[in-house]
This record gives sequence, C-alpha cells and structure tokens, in this order.
Amino acid sequence: MNEFTRRTLLQGSTALAAAGALTGPALLEFAKAWAADSPWKPEAGAKLTVMRWKRFVPAEDEAFNAMVAAFQKATGVQMNVFSESFEDVQPKASVAANTGSGLDLVWGLHTLPQLFPTKVLKMNDVADYLGKKYGGWTDAAAKTCKQGNDWLGIPVATIGGYMTYRKSAVEKAGFKDFPKDFPSFLELCKALKKNNTPAGFALGHASGDANGWLHWMLWGHNAWTVDKDDKVIINSPETAKALEYVKALSETFIPGTASWNDGSNNKAYLAGELYCTANGISIYVAAKDDPTKKDLTADTYHALMPVGPIGKPTELQLCVPILAFNFTKYPNASKAFIAFMLEKENYDKWLTGARGYLTQTLNSYESSPVWTADPKNAYFAQASKRALPASGIGKVGEKAATAIADFIVVDMFANYCTGAKDAKSAMAEAERQLKRIYR
Repeated sequence: MNEFTRRTLLQGSTALAAAGALTGPALLEFAKAWAADSPWKPEAGAKLTVMRWKRFVPAEDEAFNAMVAAFQKATGVQMNVFSESFEDVQPKASVAANTGSGLDLVWGLHTLPQLFPTKVLKMNDVADYLGKKYGGWTDAAAKTCKQGNDWLGIPVATIGGYMTYRKSAVEKAGFKDFPKDFPSFLELCKALKKNNTPAGFALGHASGDANGWLHWMLWGHNAWTVDKDDKVIINSPETAKALEYVKALSETFIPGTASWNDGSNNKAYLAGELYCTANGISIYVAAKDDPTKKDLTADTYHALMPVGPIGKPTELQLCVPILAFNFTKYPNASKAFIAFMLEKENYDKWLTGARGYLTQTLNSYESSPVWTADPKNAYFAQASKRALPASGIGKVGEKAATAIADFIVVDMFANYCTGAKDAKSAMAEAERQLKRIYR
C-alpha cells in the first residue's frame, strides 16, 4: 500500500502539467476550497483503504495519485491505495465483502457493486449531486450501478474497447476502410491470416477484453443470455450461429489466444506479432510513448466495432464503477472522495491524463479536449453512449453481475472454438450454469 504525501504530489506534477492537468499548488488550493464547501465532511481521524485496477496508461495513474494526494492534504483523510490486476479485483473485493473488513472502497470492473447489493453504501446523494451538476449520466453507466432507485456505486468511467489495427495490413488485405459488418470483418481476418499479419482476440479469462468482444459477438447475432424477464434463453439458434461465426474467426487468430489475459494482446501488438485486435486506447498510447515505435504508431488506427445481423451496435464496454462498503467506519469520507474524483477541476483533467483510455459517464464531459487532441482518440469518446449494460436485454443486478464474473459466455465460446465441446454441449453447459444463477 502507498500512503500519498505532498512529495508524491510534486513528483507527479511534471508529467501532469505536460498533459494540461491541474497540478501542484493549484490542485491543492482547489482541493482545500472544495473540502470547505463539500456536503460531505469526513469523520475525524478517517482512514480509507482503496483498491483499484492496475493502470494501463501511466499518465492516468499519475493523475489519479495526484488527485488522491490533494484530497488527503486538504481533508486530513489518510488514503491507502493499492492496485490489482483486472483478474484479481473482483475476488479480493468478494473476500472483503464476505469478511466485512479489509477495504473501504473498491474501484472495480463491469457491474461489481451488483455483486454485493446488501454490503455497499448507498450513493444516491452523490449520484444526484454529480448528475445534476454535470448533465446527467449515460444510460448504460447508470444502469450498471442502480438497483431500483438506489445507487449501489458510482460509474466513474468507461474503458472503451474498439478496433486497433495496422492500416497497412488492412489495406494489403484488400480493404480501403475497416469493415462495418460481420461478414466483411470475417473476410478481413481471413485475408490477414493469409498475409501472415493475423488478428487476435482473447478467449481466456480476460475480464475486460474477452467479456467485451464475446458479448458483442453474442448480442450482435441477436442472441442473449436471458430475456427481459430474466428467463434463460442462451440455448438458441441465434447462439449457435454466433458460435459458428466466432469459431471461423478464431481459426484466423494468432496462436495462444485461449490463454490470453487482458495484457496479452497489448504485448503481442506492440511486439509486431498482431495486426488487429479489440482494446482500449492503451496500445496506441504505449506505442506513441516509445521512440522506437514511430512507424508502428503512424500505422495504428482505430475503428468502431462492426455491427452484426441484429443491425445496431451491441457493445459491452468496460464500465469501471467505484463502491464503498457499508461496513466502512468512514462513510462521509468515502462519499467525499468519490464526489471529489468527478468534479470538473479533477475529472476533465484526469481524462486528459488518461489520454482517451477513460471515457466520461457524465454527459458534460463529452467536450473534453482529449477527444480532439489526436484524431485517433475520437472513436473512444462514444464508448459509454454506445454500450449496453452487462445484462444485455435482461435485468441489471446481482445475477447478471455473477454471470459476467463467472465468465459463462467466455467459456462457452472458448470451449467450442478450442474443440473442448461441440456447439450443442457448449450451449447446454452455459444454460445449466445460467439457470443455477437465475433460479
């Protein structure tokens, strides 16, 4: 764990200043003024332990650390923050929820607050305060965190996942523009493999990447885990078509995707082994920051996810909500920190620090300068508005969150694509698992 100090804040100020962020004394003065007027006054002697996902863009991490340090200095709240990989956030949050100790706040993935609806601190006042001040919340982000009229957490941001590709390889494959529909996308991937410039998408337990693209594939075929009344409908002709399509796609992939985690495609792309994948903007940012990869940076472009037979976008984007457990001794401090994170003086600059990796969930931030700072950033600005909630057409809640956390859709596709099960068996297994959840 790291205790943030004034020295930490000053160490991060140089990089943040380059990104146009509020830093150093200016950030601290804002934090002091905000704390004086805040509706939430931290408890005396408050100490918050915060777990977050491990950063993929260093400047985002620096911006977050500076924000934490300023909050600590202005309020006197002691902040202990540590990071975990995407794959480890949910299990460790579950341990804290079950034991009632160890963590005060968790900045996690997908519908994490829905996993513990009776263990979280309700955030209605924070959500109302921020929503009224900053133009309201995007639809999928709000649904991700709400149970009825109650807010179980706050949707801090969306990590948009879009196509990242080498333009030269796509043009060599015979495509002037990136495909916009599933048939053309499959033809592109076949041509990329033929040219030894393959695509690759995670088929392993990659919490962000695998869940993201495989739900997009499922929903794009008008196939769903459950219907609007939460009746399990995964075993369907539409799901069978989705399985066949994804298997055909997987046959064009770079070897090893069945064991990929969320960092695997980043590494393969930056190593020049991969020419098309779905990812946040972190691959492009890493290439830009590496002076040895100027050619790769110039050749890297982004595109929206192609649309399936359903005829409209069906994207599962990675919402990153924050929750506070209701067993925290410091509920006011917890709410104050969360509200502070999303204030304009912090958040707009934080988006700039994240360089397009994080996308706003509050509508007022659509005009953030990060989206026009580089034309290749622009697609990612749409992620939160184009997304469906993790439940698809079903009800958002603990059951849908459990299905995501248990990788049911991912395992169904992986089992079929790797030959571990035939299509009938893969669907039947997913159906059994879902029915255990949706009892």
